[in-house]
Amino acid sequence: MSSATLAAPLAPARRPSLAAGLRHTFTLAWRSLVQIKHNPMELLDLSIQPVMFVLLFTYVFGTAIAGSPGDYLTFALPGIIVQNAFFATMTTGFGLNNDLTKGVFDRLQSLPVARWAPLAGRIVADTVKQAWSVALLLGVGMLLGFRVGTGFAGLLAAFALLLVFSLAASWISVLVGVLVSEPDKVQIFGFMVIFPLTFTSNAFVPTDKMPSWLQRWVEINPATILADALRGLLVSGPVAGPVARSLIWAAVLLAVFAPLAVRALRRRA
Repeated sequence: MSSATLAAPLAPARRPSLAAGLRHTFTLAWRSLVQIKHNPMELLDLSIQPVMFVLLFTYVFGTAIAGSPGDYLTFALPGIIVQNAFFATMTTGFGLNNDLTKGVFDRLQSLPVARWAPLAGRIVADTVKQAWSVALLLGVGMLLGFRVGTGFAGLLAAFALLLVFSLAASWISVLVGVLVSEPDKVQIFGFMVIFPLTFTSNAFVPTDKMPSWLQRWVEINPATILADALRGLLVSGPVAGPVARSLIWAAVLLAVFAPLAVRALRRRA
């Protein structure tokens, strides 16, 4: 072997194509979903907590707020779905931080896969989990008497809007998951932010039943806007305005938090 051959630089590794990157993304998403069978508690969290909230809110607060559990369920179920969606986005940051702290993310990036595939796979998997939770909530709600009053098209539109908003909001979770040192801190952040955000919205109580000083915040709260959009799409009421404002909120969240999360992830990984 000649010295020229020994001195020749190694050819740079080719970047995977977009099609290959998508294959890597779906493979890693499947990896995240398959792990549920080894951690059944995760499936219980995705299933039991939403059902518990529906039952508790319907039968504990229903009569006091709306006069009957059935009437309250019609009002509150879209709000419960919104709250559950916000909490479900935290699983993205929790799983990402777990992969980062255990070195799984570094091992994945050392493989010949697209650099964005590990994060994208995590987000896709959590979107599937989100869809499962929404379907479960609607199924339980229908067993209790909730009825979709806008037809199948409204149901599909509600699903699509919720998933789009959740995808945008999940970047907040990604940023938190990258910045904190332990997975549990992601959950602490979720409880500190999401509980006040959803309980100071009209997700569970009509705006006109709240103090006047609080109503101003309730009206611009993204949880309120998304809950109103889901009520319009699933039951009745205004649709265009709440849906448009929900999409604007989603665009703002994506524009602000996605670049920050990607930058923080590059620094850490």
